[in-house]
Amino acid sequence: HSAKALPLRADPGQESLRMEILADVGGRPGIDCRGFCSYCYFKGVKLKELKPFGCKRCLPFQKGCDYCSRAIAEAYPGFKPMATVAMEVAGAAFGRRPDKVTISGGGDLSCYPELLPLARMVGQGGVPIHLGYTSGKGFTKGDEADDLIEAGVKEVSFTVFSTDPALRREQMNDRHPEAALANLRRFAEECDVYAASVLIPGVNDGPELDRTCRDLEEMGVKNLILMRFANSREQGLILGNEPIIPGVVPHTVEEFRDIVTETNDRYSFRVAGTPLWDPVTKSPFALAHHKDLIRRLPQVRKGATLITSSVAQPLLSAIFDELCDLVNVVAVKKEIGCLITIQDLLDLDLSGLKETVILPGRTMAFDPEIKRVLSRDGVKRLVRRGPDRLTVDGEMSISMTPEEVLEVEVEAFAELIDEINALGV
Repeated sequence: HSAKALPLRADPGQESLRMEILADVGGRPGIDCRGFCSYCYFKGVKLKELKPFGCKRCLPFQKGCDYCSRAIAEAYPGFKPMATVAMEVAGAAFGRRPDKVTISGGGDLSCYPELLPLARMVGQGGVPIHLGYTSGKGFTKGDEADDLIEAGVKEVSFTVFSTDPALRREQMNDRHPEAALANLRRFAEECDVYAASVLIPGVNDGPELDRTCRDLEEMGVKNLILMRFANSREQGLILGNEPIIPGVVPHTVEEFRDIVTETNDRYSFRVAGTPLWDPVTKSPFALAHHKDLIRRLPQVRKGATLITSSVAQPLLSAIFDELCDLVNVVAVKKEIGCLITIQDLLDLDLSGLKETVILPGRTMAFDPEIKRVLSRDGVKRLVRRGPDRLTVDGEMSISMTPEEVLEVEVEAFAELIDEINALGV
């Protein structure tokens, strides 16, 4: 649910089996990507005015840490020198040969001046490389992909937006769109390409999306992630920069879901959406479609209220309705659970909250403030964070099988139910 394709990071649960290392090159949105795209999540952010949100990483007595005061806005100082990135990769490897290295950062990888030398270094010995995010705006010749493929690049996350060079030039600030698209074609011939497109109504949806998909299909792109444009605080803009494009009304959740489904049905490659949905795995909250698996979850023995997003609420409710009548699910006016802030909680009606309240683990608020706000009606509530995630969105699920998604959800829901049983009323 961002304005660029996020890196497909390694699943922490797989770390014991595989060593997948992130080579973070840094970089600043809008600066180290040759200018903001029209739809960029970070466009208009005034970094000097941002105050720490608070988060689960904060110390109990101090609101604000590096993550919720800097990293959330990708406030890097710029691209890191290659020597720094190399040292970080070597330290993470502990002398072992990694199974995969993902190169990513806050800017556009194609704009990183030492991308090819870095790829050659981390790919030594045949280590496969994943380019975590690029839009190709830094490619100027059209043949840069050849050397990167030779260096070991096997996967690429490539924000396409449109295969119409004129639209890319206008909407993405791409000065060399033909070169970017030529490299995309070459990557698609030799690598697994996860293409991505932020959908702006009336710009790159409808017939334009169909034309782009036909081109991607002809190129041989493996997957396409459709990303719903966010233009308001409720849709996920928490950095004080809304609206990104004045006057544009994004697709409704239902409209977007239909677009994802129809596009997936129409083309040979796999299509998933974020913040929802994946027609193949049925995520997020694939469990809602598998009552037999829901009944195998641990028994819920105590009561609690779960606070979640407006997108997750009906699906999460459907799952717990199958389990018990002890847990109610309450939605705030935010469509993404991990982007819930203290303002969303201040706007919440407390009358339906039980004495034990569990929020998404990655809620962007300070724990003491959360407790104070959720007890402002005079009811002293026990407030805790739940698991960091209960499901996966299209950016992760598009490279997973239905069974893998369900495995993640079953494990996460079992953890959540254990927390309810330990803390609930």
